Amino acid sequence: MEKTLRISDHDDFFSRRCVWVNGPVIVGAGPSGLAVGACLKEQGVPFVVLERAECIASLWQKRTYDRLKLHLPKQFCQLPKMPFPEAFPEYPTKKQFIEYLESYAKRFEVNPRFNECVQSAKYDETCGLWRVRTVSTNAAAGAHSEVEYICRWLVVATGENAERVVPDIEGLGAFGGNVMHACEYKSGETFRGKRVLVVGCGNSGMEVSLDLCNHNATPAMVVRSSVHVLPREVFRKSIFELATLMIKWLPLWLVDKLMLILAWLVLGDVEKYGLKRPSMGPLELKNTQGKTPVLDIGALEKIRSGDIKVVPGIKRFFPDSVELVNGEKLDIDSVVLATGYRSNVPFWLKESQFFCKNGFPKASFPNGWKGKAGLYAVGFSRRGLSGASLDAIRIAQDIGKVWKEETAQKPKTTACHRRCISQF
Repeated sequence: MEKTLRISDHDDFFSRRCVWVNGPVIVGAGPSGLAVGACLKEQGVPFVVLERAECIASLWQKRTYDRLKLHLPKQFCQLPKMPFPEAFPEYPTKKQFIEYLESYAKRFEVNPRFNECVQSAKYDETCGLWRVRTVSTNAAAGAHSEVEYICRWLVVATGENAERVVPDIEGLGAFGGNVMHACEYKSGETFRGKRVLVVGCGNSGMEVSLDLCNHNATPAMVVRSSVHVLPREVFRKSIFELATLMIKWLPLWLVDKLMLILAWLVLGDVEKYGLKRPSMGPLELKNTQGKTPVLDIGALEKIRSGDIKVVPGIKRFFPDSVELVNGEKLDIDSVVLATGYRSNVPFWLKESQFFCKNGFPKASFPNGWKGKAGLYAVGFSRRGLSGASLDAIRIAQDIGKVWKEETAQKPKTTACHRRCISQF
């Protein structure tokens, strides 16, 4: 059987266009992929970036709501080697962040190959190289083509939020109103006067509910599990910045305690509004389970006033209503699923030693950026853009060191397969 599979792979190899990449292949042109590209450019290492969409940072450009701003101060969100413009506010808007990323890509000459959707990537032990297979779609010509990229290094930069999560809830398919995921939501303008059920109470669920309120809709927010709600700022300082300073001198558990005390002083007791806090502290929960605390920017005030109704979990949907687990029924017009995202790495990366089944590296931060056989991961540290930047710097330095050592030696003649008709 193994021999048969080998022959099949060999025949399949001859059926597609093959591209030799004289450097790493980076899968994903979001902030993480751009950061790796920029750092590799500084190291003098050539690379190819593959992106399934037709633009950089497609999550930000196509799957975010209009009112979105960075949740953290800009100094914690800048990519390596290029700060945000001084004229930008402390919390840049979605539009400003996209402008920053486009300027970043232009400055470091990171030019992704767009509309290249990776179907599979696996390490070929026979030749010691990665084989990355893509389907390329030329929207203008309506043409499809398959390409196989051959490379020594593979950088996975598809991130933590590659695919939407849509829960399977009884009766949802029979609901007669509008149902959308938060990635499709743009503004509350189209929901004026509507009764909207927002499923999820993370940062997206809170902000969507707030936006709906601001557009005279009537939102009810489903809070099924516990959640940490923290003030975005304390004493005019970002609570994240305060936590970053404290963690340098104090143990994690104590920093968590202090953050919760500050949250109680600023926000009061949020549990009486149906927002039960987890038993684990916000930083520990983020580090171990990847659950981000909610940074309040006004939703809590709307919850206190009753403009946002907090409701428990869902039992089932009906054509024009929803039944909750406590037996209450709500008449609703629309549903917004703020149910999060997941990694898509398990669907295309044929590897099981470095990545878990959930699409995250098995090793925790700060050791989850490098695997074996030239495999790297960026943007999976659960530490936002600052964590991705740190990963990018390490990856580029690691590859750059080998690249410089080898290019400093006298070039050797190497055999090249005749089907590798292109080179980068």
